[in-house]
Amino acid sequence: MARSPRRRSPARRRLRRLQLRLTAAYTLITVVGLACLSWVVIRTDDRAREDAEYDEMRRRASVAASLVYYEDDRIRLDGLQDDEATTGTPQILVLEKRPGGGPVTVFRGRTAQFAVAAGAIDSVARSAMEAEGPVRAGAHDRSGEPVRLLAVPFYHDATDEVAGAAVAVGDPERGAAEHRSLVVSLVVGAGALTALAAVTGHVLSGRSMRPAWQALEQQERLLADAAHELRTPVAVMRGSVEVAAGAPGGALDAHLPRIRRAADRMADVVENLLARGRLEAAVDTVRTEPLRLDQLVEEVCAELPESGPRPRLRLEESVTEADAALVRVAVRNLLDNAVRHGRASDAPDGAELVVTVRGPEVWVADRGPGVDPDRLPELMERFSSPGGGTGIGLSLVRRIAEVHRGKLTVRARPGGGAEFVLRLAPDRSRPGRRRGGGPALTIRS
Repeated sequence: MARSPRRRSPARRRLRRLQLRLTAAYTLITVVGLACLSWVVIRTDDRAREDAEYDEMRRRASVAASLVYYEDDRIRLDGLQDDEATTGTPQILVLEKRPGGGPVTVFRGRTAQFAVAAGAIDSVARSAMEAEGPVRAGAHDRSGEPVRLLAVPFYHDATDEVAGAAVAVGDPERGAAEHRSLVVSLVVGAGALTALAAVTGHVLSGRSMRPAWQALEQQERLLADAAHELRTPVAVMRGSVEVAAGAPGGALDAHLPRIRRAADRMADVVENLLARGRLEAAVDTVRTEPLRLDQLVEEVCAELPESGPRPRLRLEESVTEADAALVRVAVRNLLDNAVRHGRASDAPDGAELVVTVRGPEVWVADRGPGVDPDRLPELMERFSSPGGGTGIGLSLVRRIAEVHRGKLTVRARPGGGAEFVLRLAPDRSRPGRRRGGGPALTIRS
């Protein structure tokens, strides 16, 4: 029969949504941080570019103003003709103050790059002459493109009065290519860092939430196991009590054995669930100590119901390091599996059941239909065991073997049937070691 696909745990779905929210929050924080940082860098570079342009304009205008002089009360501009300050960009204009009128342009740099309205040039020149210091302003040329203006006053040599102003006309687009390249680099870099931050945040949040995933899934598995395992004995006990309650007097004695078996089964289930919960607790440890494995197996076999088949024992003296409580659960589950499922359909009730202890190994052999070794992983899956079982017992045996650095295997028994082999770690005690306390074996779920 085809197995239905496993559904993802509700706990994992909830935590997956939480992981996505954490990833989104981490990514959003990264985006906001990078956006703010990029804005500061772009703004700083733009201001630095603007300040550098005005510094160059101030230098050229100051040089031009220093080259203007008066001789015989007439302005002399011959020093401006061949000076590098009056060529190229920024463009230099010299305006002289005329009595009773506005300033008049008396010099233009040889490279006329900007067609700026005369009113804007006159306005910044007047402002510089009135303030007797550098003045800067913004304007537009005749095509509507923005330009920068900076005026520096110059003085009459004889009177030391303000005689005019040198005006520098600068281009705001100067250095814009480098600025745009910086903006593109920041946008691409910020996008790449955001993608990297999203991936990193998703991975890190997933790893940090892995213990929570495991804890919630273990809790759900434990609850599912409890509900599945306890349902049958509880139903048997309830049905027996109801039948006995409605039967004539004395009928209760006939149902007591059935109720007792159901109660024993419930006790075994509770012990199995407690063992499973202990094993799946990521912080729990298994305390191992030197253990007489043959004596423990003999005790477990003696606890089997007298009404069932009695195993034939082949016990060799064996000492191993193990947790006695967990090994007892594992051996009892193997015996229960052999008694319940290890009988062939035509075998008598006393079908041969052999339990062997050899070194750190416990062998449980039956005369049932046998098990394909390739199907052992499937049989140890919860709720997948054939024959009406749950599969929890074998999966618990495998888990107990793993925490003892061992394993559970199965093979065909000669003459028919199956042999399950539980292998534990061999005894590694040394002379002089204090008895009664073994090393702590940490369980990793």
